[in-house]
Amino acid sequence: MKLLIIFGAQAVGKMTVGQELAKITDLRLFHNHMTIDLSVEVFGEPNINVVQKMRQAIFEEFAKSDNYGLIFTTLWSLDNPASWELIYGIQDIFARAEASIYYVELVASQEVRLARNITENRLRHKPIKKDIDLSRKLLLDYDENRRAVSYDGEFDFENYIKINNSGLSAEIVAQVIKDKFGFEGGE
Repeated sequence: MKLLIIFGAQAVGKMTVGQELAKITDLRLFHNHMTIDLSVEVFGEPNINVVQKMRQAIFEEFAKSDNYGLIFTTLWSLDNPASWELIYGIQDIFARAEASIYYVELVASQEVRLARNITENRLRHKPIKKDIDLSRKLLLDYDENRRAVSYDGEFDFENYIKINNSGLSAEIVAQVIKDKFGFEGGE
């Protein structure tokens, strides 16, 4: 069993890279908006308590399954202890299942991310992002008030890579990740 956590700032390309990686490996994709958007559909707005419960249930069941592995994409607020707790909770679930855990941090300039924020793929798979003005405002506010990019040496995870994907296609980034960690499947 494998768990790959892809994290980075808003619109950095986490889901898109995850989609491409799922195509060329035996990993399954669980992007963060799968639960966020379901919560919005039911409650009319994001309900973080419900989102966390859904994710917890999915992680626990997946860790017990015979699947090869899971890609999870998330916005990890590196300056927020609660965000670290959520990541540690996910790690614990998969560690109990003796899974290998991998981390990919994606980084890109704000200019690149603002352009990606309105791509067709993002808008199709993340319904709450269709309010482009609000999505842009949230991205800019987050950049101003939170930290989503690690400091050099902040992580000492055994299986970790940081990729500046500003000028790289999702297909290339996915192949780099597959090669780096030796994930099976695809092709």
